Amino acid sequence: MGEVRHTWTKKEILDIYNSPLLELIYKAASVHREHTDSTEVQVSSLISIKTGGCPEDCAYCPQAARYHTDIDVHKMMSLEEVADAADKAKAGGASRLCMGAAWREVRDNKDFDKVLDMVKAVNSKGMEVCCTLGMLTENQAQKLADAGLYAYNHNLDTSEENYKNIITTRTYDDRLKTIENVRKAKITVCSGGIIGMGESIEDRIGMLLVLSRMNPHPESVPINALVPVKGTPLGEQPIVPIWEMVRMIATTRIVMPDTVVRLSAGRTQMSTEGQALCFMAGANSIFAGDKLLTTPNPDFNEDMEMFKILGLKPRKAFKKSKNTDLVTNEPN
Repeated sequence: MGEVRHTWTKKEILDIYNSPLLELIYKAASVHREHTDSTEVQVSSLISIKTGGCPEDCAYCPQAARYHTDIDVHKMMSLEEVADAADKAKAGGASRLCMGAAWREVRDNKDFDKVLDMVKAVNSKGMEVCCTLGMLTENQAQKLADAGLYAYNHNLDTSEENYKNIITTRTYDDRLKTIENVRKAKITVCSGGIIGMGESIEDRIGMLLVLSRMNPHPESVPINALVPVKGTPLGEQPIVPIWEMVRMIATTRIVMPDTVVRLSAGRTQMSTEGQALCFMAGANSIFAGDKLLTTPNPDFNEDMEMFKILGLKPRKAFKKSKNTDLVTNEPN
C-alpha cells in the first residue's frame, strides 16, 4: 500500500489530496502504520540563537529587518545558554534541538565557529541536532557534519511557481542547491513548507511534488500553518482550517511513507481533537516548547498531557523508520 516512490505525478498527488476526507485519513493512517510505530511522536525543541535583523523579504517572517513587527534584534546566544536550553528540552521530552539563526546565508566567520561549537555541545548530550541558518556551501555543510549535525532544515515554503510571490531575495534554485549541499555532506534533510499564505491547492501539490521526487526523500517534512504576524505582508491572512492541515499531512504521508511528517507552526490555533486527527493522518513529529523561534507554541507540559490522552509517547533520538536506513551523524 505504501510503496516508496520517486516518480509521483502532479495529477496523482492532486487526486490523493482531493479524495474524500475520511477515505484519505484512512489510507494515510494505514500507510503510517505500515511504515512507522504510530504510537511514537518525535519531539523537537526550536530555539532562536540569533534573532531579528534578517535581510531577506520572506512575506511571512517577523524577523525580516524591512518589516515593522514587535520582534527585537538580539545578539547571538552564548554556548552556555544553548547548552542550558538543550538540557531543559531533553528534560521536557525532546529528542532533538533545532537552532535557528536569522541569516540569509552562512558566512565563514566567528559566528559560524560558535555554531559549530554549539552543535558539538548538544550532540554530546545524546540529542539529535538540527540547524536552520539559511544558504550553505558544500564546504560549510561538511563542517557542520564533522561537528555532529544530524539534520539541516531548509524549507521550500511553497511551489516554484508561487515562490516569487513570497520571497524575492533568493531563488527556488538557491534553496535546492543548499539541500543538495546538505545531502553531499550526508546530513539528513528537513524540508517542507507553509500553507495559508494565499497559495492555491495546486501550489501545495507542486511543493510536495518536488519533495516527493527527491531521492532519497527528505527524512523530515514540516507542514506549517501560517501564523499571521502583524507588520508582515501576510499579517492579515485568515487562519488555516484544520481540515486543510489534515489533508496536507495525509497527502504527505502517502507520497513519502518513510518520512517523518512534522506538525509544525500553528498548533496553538488547533484543538487537541484537531491535532489528534493530524496524528491519525500520519503526523509523527512536533515542536514543543513555548516558542517557535518568535511565534507562540504549546509548552512541554501541555503536549505531554495531550500525549497521555491520545496514548502517544516521545520517540527516542536517532531512531530510524522501519523501512529506511537514514544517513546520520550520531555521537560516538
